[in-house]
Amino acid sequence: MNDIALTLAVCACGGVGSVFRYLVDGVIKSRWMTVFPVATFSINITAGLATGIVAALYASQTVSSPEHLLLATGLLGGFSTFSTAINEMVSLSRQKKIAAASFYAFATMIAPVATVALGYFITR
Repeated sequence: MNDIALTLAVCACGGVGSVFRYLVDGVIKSRWMTVFPVATFSINITAGLATGIVAALYASQTVSSPEHLLLATGLLGGFSTFSTAINEMVSLSRQKKIAAASFYAFATMIAPVATVALGYFITR
């Protein structure tokens, strides 16, 4: 696959990931309405775990470099959403829910990194 085709494929996979995030977000929010942004947090945790798995598969040469880009950068990059998490932190702060905003900020920084590592190590 040439560079232009790979770039377009990564873009397409990112679009698919974004649509999937939108659908999963809607399902989670329809079932659990809480102060804590459960939907975005769950999506980012899932994306982190999947990214760790893809990274381990790439490291073991089970998936190729283009497949790694399509899955990790495209699909999972579109599925995860750090910008939404930041907006939700700001929203919680504006609502004077400082404890929830602080916990969410901490958890959003730590949990996805931990799940990437978990996914990587359970796959290796």
